[in-house]
Amino acid sequence: MKDLGPDNAFWIDGEWLGWDSIIDPADAKYSLLAELERTATLRLKYPNAEIELIPYFQDLLYLAETYFLDTGKHLNVYGDIGELFGAIMYGITLHKNFAKGSDGRLENDFVEIKTISPLNSKETTRVRLDRHFRKLLIVKVSDCFEVSARLLKRSELPKTTGDTVNISWNALPGT
Repeated sequence: MKDLGPDNAFWIDGEWLGWDSIIDPADAKYSLLAELERTATLRLKYPNAEIELIPYFQDLLYLAETYFLDTGKHLNVYGDIGELFGAIMYGITLHKNFAKGSDGRLENDFVEIKTISPLNSKETTRVRLDRHFRKLLIVKVSDCFEVSARLLKRSELPKTTGDTVNISWNALPGT
């Protein structure tokens, strides 16, 4: 094995990396250095994210948009897009599919995630109050497939005597 040093390697994360571990000889376009740079950029942009979730979010959003542009129809994926967005942007740890009461956890709080899709022209969502959550994340996917969200405490929800409350995106703080 060849000795690694400043003449034939890079010092990264406390160890020397030789060119053979930076450039994959089978695919000169791929490099470990480029992957490290991409991961660092994603970490800066999404500091709370599990980096592994980001490509799934991006791919699912792209699929929804291109399917709509090609067919004029919407896929039933907006709830998943909203949950992934919550995990990436807010650091919400998602529950297993079909868990009762909430969609995930943010520190010690259970979080319900509701997504307003491009299909929803009134930009409202209905929240069931019999669910077990302390925070509510409302995610909006616009008709241009841009995604934004607002995180609310349950105590900030409009008062009601019923089992559900309708929430308008335009009435949320910060909109």
